[in-house]
Amino acid sequence: MTTCEMSGRGMSCSQRLQKRVFDLVFSIFGLSLVWWLIILSWFAASIDTRSNGFFLQKRVGRNGEVFRVVKIKTMRPVVNFETTVTRRGDPRITPLGAFFRRTKIDELPQLWNVLLGDMSFVGPRPDVPGFADRLKGEAALMLSIRPGITGPATLKYRDEEGILAQQDEPDFYNRDVIWPDKVRINLEYIRSWSLRLDIQYILQTVFH
Repeated sequence: MTTCEMSGRGMSCSQRLQKRVFDLVFSIFGLSLVWWLIILSWFAASIDTRSNGFFLQKRVGRNGEVFRVVKIKTMRPVVNFETTVTRRGDPRITPLGAFFRRTKIDELPQLWNVLLGDMSFVGPRPDVPGFADRLKGEAALMLSIRPGITGPATLKYRDEEGILAQQDEPDFYNRDVIWPDKVRINLEYIRSWSLRLDIQYILQTVFH
């Protein structure tokens, strides 16, 4: 029995191959269409934030391996404001950055991560160290696939910043309420994976 089938709970080798071929073909196609928008957004963000317009950050990927995610920068540093949790009205987000986040333009450079094999179009969102890398037992199955640009958990919490803005303790709510629910949703996604569902999630992300 092959490594990717031995647990009987995750995706089979043939499913992983389908998913990777899909990612490879459409990341090349996507980059060929939007490379100019990525460059323009990088240039505008560089002026807006007065720094490199690309945001690079360490995220936890498949098998717990750390990689650098690439996004358009949407924030400026604010003195004495240190948290990895972002909520609506976050003072670090610039007006242009808010536009990039609302239109998802800031996510476009992740097509490069998909092309390289760090990410997939659909899967659990890649988190900073301290969350996914601490998963144990059944929940660790979430690390068996590449993190995604979108997915069922991402769609459910598409207004996560608004939800966290309503909380008195957003860090606590993110860690003890939202994160466990995301793990549950992502485990269900892995166990019931199909290419049709991946395409469905992508279309929901683009057109909603």
